[in-house]
Amino acid sequence: MNSNTIEILLVEDSAEDAELIIRTLRKNNLANHLLHVQDGEEALQFLMNDQQEYQPRLILLDLKMPKVDGIEVLRTLKAHPQKKLIPVVVLTSSREERDIVESYRLGVNAYIVKPVDFEKFVKAVAEIGMFWLLLNQPPK
Repeated sequence: MNSNTIEILLVEDSAEDAELIIRTLRKNNLANHLLHVQDGEEALQFLMNDQQEYQPRLILLDLKMPKVDGIEVLRTLKAHPQKKLIPVVVLTSSREERDIVESYRLGVNAYIVKPVDFEKFVKAVAEIGMFWLLLNQPPK
């Protein structure tokens, strides 16, 4: 694997949540090739860069962000022929039914509401990383 390869793209505006997610993934040896961006605009700049040789194996996407929200990132990504196969897991605090329905309508692979409890949050992030990076078989 090339050292420039990004396996996980974390799109999260909360510094505290991002730090906890990154720490948990590192603890489970799943964050060696992780890029954290703080809003949807940065995510789209990274993902839609035509010079970008590698695509992430997983995108962890928050919905409620400044500039460009997660729904718009998802809409743009899933409309792109080469990018739509990248697995996207929404990891958000939103329990709103319209967010859940719209995310699945746009092609999200999983929708997870961030647990408020610290231990449950850490466990959920570890399980997401284990499944999507170690167990899931992506298309080549």
